[in-house]
Amino acid sequence: MLVEKERTMADTGISVLDPRGYPPVVTGRTPAPRLGTLDGKTIYLVDSRFDDSIELLKQIEIWFREYMPSVKTKIVQLASTYAKDDPALWEEIRANGHGAILGVGHCSTCAPAVCTHAITLETKYGVPTVAVHTDKFEKVVKSVARMGGLPQLPLVFVPQPVMGKTPAELREYVLGADPVRGEPVMREIVEALTQGLAQTSSADLVVAKAPTERLLPADTEENLHELFLRNNWTDKLPIVLPTEERVAQMLKGTSRAPDEVVGKMQPTANRGAWSYTVEKVAVNAVMAGARPEYFPVILALAASGVSARGSTSSSGSAMVVVNGPVRHEIGMNMGIGALGPYNHANATIGRAYGLLSQNLQGGSVPGETFMGSLGNNYTYNSITFAENEERSPWEPLHVQKGFDADASTVSIFFGCRSTTFSLGLREQHWREHVRDMLLGTDAVTAPVLLLDPITARQFVERGGFTKKADLISWIHETAMMPASRYWDLQLIQNYVYPRATFGEEPMASELKKGPDELVHIFRLPEINAVVVGGETNGYWQIMGARYQATISIDEWR
Repeated sequence: MLVEKERTMADTGISVLDPRGYPPVVTGRTPAPRLGTLDGKTIYLVDSRFDDSIELLKQIEIWFREYMPSVKTKIVQLASTYAKDDPALWEEIRANGHGAILGVGHCSTCAPAVCTHAITLETKYGVPTVAVHTDKFEKVVKSVARMGGLPQLPLVFVPQPVMGKTPAELREYVLGADPVRGEPVMREIVEALTQGLAQTSSADLVVAKAPTERLLPADTEENLHELFLRNNWTDKLPIVLPTEERVAQMLKGTSRAPDEVVGKMQPTANRGAWSYTVEKVAVNAVMAGARPEYFPVILALAASGVSARGSTSSSGSAMVVVNGPVRHEIGMNMGIGALGPYNHANATIGRAYGLLSQNLQGGSVPGETFMGSLGNNYTYNSITFAENEERSPWEPLHVQKGFDADASTVSIFFGCRSTTFSLGLREQHWREHVRDMLLGTDAVTAPVLLLDPITARQFVERGGFTKKADLISWIHETAMMPASRYWDLQLIQNYVYPRATFGEEPMASELKKGPDELVHIFRLPEINAVVVGGETNGYWQIMGARYQATISIDEWR
């Protein structure tokens, strides 16, 4: 009977479900009228406050002074980081200016933000605007412009990088050709502000083709594997083909309806959030090799809206911590080798999170929807493990986050770009040793202490930290650095300094300190500790990762 079934499948082909989510519907928007001429006009040059952007804008200002002296220019900065809208500045530009040049978009998050700010100025404030980016982000910003309903938004490109370039080198960028179009950069900028823009057609507004059928055309197993690989629907490792039978089995792991919408996800802000159903999540869970009993955990991850395939050029990865009774119910590993590849639930839940993230958010393709310069090997399974609650001297992570001890939850962190590790706590200088480890943790995420139970008990015995909150408070006070060194860190300049300069606390107070005074590297609420490991030795790590969310698993059973 089985042989006959296999022969029939070989003759007729296999039917599998489409793993992709549903793209957003985009509505076209109207750009601002162009100026006709720049003579006598005031043009604002808006600094995105990322990695020496202002230095390129200074060279653009010099160009206007030399070649179009009748144009008045004014360099201004956003009121905070590039990620935040700045209505007060937009109102100023509308009231006192005639056009704007925004830049520079030269990272995976600032480029979409610059593009989005330009769309806002064009469509909400009626100000003709040009967005300047580096050429590495051409595909990214064009997709953002399309998503924002303004695919004809003027985009001008200069070479990558801008950061660290001398004024003379940046002047060559401004005097040179756009590496994408081959036209002079400043001619493109002037024409974009003065000449009419092309009309938008409905075809221009299509973000991506939505799946039209549940099932893909039937084909052989070999051809389907090749199709999934070619379409970037896998992590380039072999998958389990999501047949109707397998997906139906996965759906038995939840009481939720297959067509219920679980949530939305996007690789980074401003790229457009895709939606997905319970069945779509099940398809990706099957592909990862997960079992139906794991499915509520995977649904909770999908419901978070936090992508495990973030586009960030800093190559971040997710880390997943499971708490509560579900750990034992599905046989997760929290002991020996918990962060490694030795447990089926840990491995396939983490892999499913990655696959559903890339397929349900509209893709994760290097150079298009993923811009991590180095990449990150943690991305394969998102470092998924359970907390060893039974061997911990403190309350577990989910209780710390406000859940009952008997609730089952999954917590998500993102970063995992810096890791320091050590063995236990020495009697004399353990405080200094921990301080050294904290200095090796990147300053814009936060430390997550991953403690073998042996080391967790040593923190109690040597430090007297009978409560986790006391340990976290000590970490906060220990992680300090001279102010001049702290504010000179490039990532602090990009993401913390702008907030401090406009009065946001506690950063603003830290900014007032003298160069040799110590400042806190991390904010207290962002420090976390998780007990995991099998007590083969007191090794422990500090993982640089920012807490994102804790989601109930029980709600998805």
